[in-house]
Amino acid sequence: MNVARSFNNWRKYRQTVSELGRMSNRALNDLGIDRSEIQRVARDATR
Repeated sequence: MNVARSFNNWRKYRQTVSELGRMSNRALNDLGIDRSEIQRVARDATR
């Protein structure tokens, strides 16, 4: 069960990083996210 949860969290993290990474700086700014914060935001999304 823990392995499955870890794998799903990893997938969610990678998907979030990918989606945010494709956004323009302006769109990220509208969301209050700096490009340098993408990985942190993605990590927070998996908690």
